[in-house]
Amino acid sequence: MKVENISNRPHHRVHVVQGEHYVSGDPDTLLTTILGSCVAVCMTDPVRGVGGMNHFLLPEGRTEGADAGRRYGVNLMELLINDLLRLGAKRERLQAKLFGGARMFDGLSDVGASNAAFAEKFLRDEGIAVVGSSLGGMEARRVQFWPTTGRAQQKTVTDHADLASLRQRPKPAPAPAVDDGAVELF
Repeated sequence: MKVENISNRPHHRVHVVQGEHYVSGDPDTLLTTILGSCVAVCMTDPVRGVGGMNHFLLPEGRTEGADAGRRYGVNLMELLINDLLRLGAKRERLQAKLFGGARMFDGLSDVGASNAAFAEKFLRDEGIAVVGSSLGGMEARRVQFWPTTGRAQQKTVTDHADLASLRQRPKPAPAPAVDDGAVELF
């Protein structure tokens, strides 16, 4: 797919994968991602000309360890907002566009709907305006986002290789070890 290049300079393309976020004030930056049941929040401060994207796998969960919480929406939302504020954005000017949350597997719990509901509630609770969204459905999406302008494009995924990687069933998290209080001496 050809990227529109208004400035006659090449775009700096950054692909945001699960558990990542990226912010920029560079007008030549283009953020991309591919979503199934995951949700990406694209956020911008149109006055300051800064924006960013996150890509989360689950709304909430245990965040033990250095990077364990990075795949959770609650953590990635805070990181995205805080990094935008560091770039000079003002919370009251932030605008969000939401993508993803598809139901990718029949017969399993609808993780996509949980992700979408979490993102909408989080932004509502934070007072951040949602100016566009494409959530739910049964199809994966490819998203492009220009962070300094807030412009976003979405295309449904028909590439079988992309779909195969999204449809791999996630591995369940291991059950936490149970401490029975016994002490073994050796």
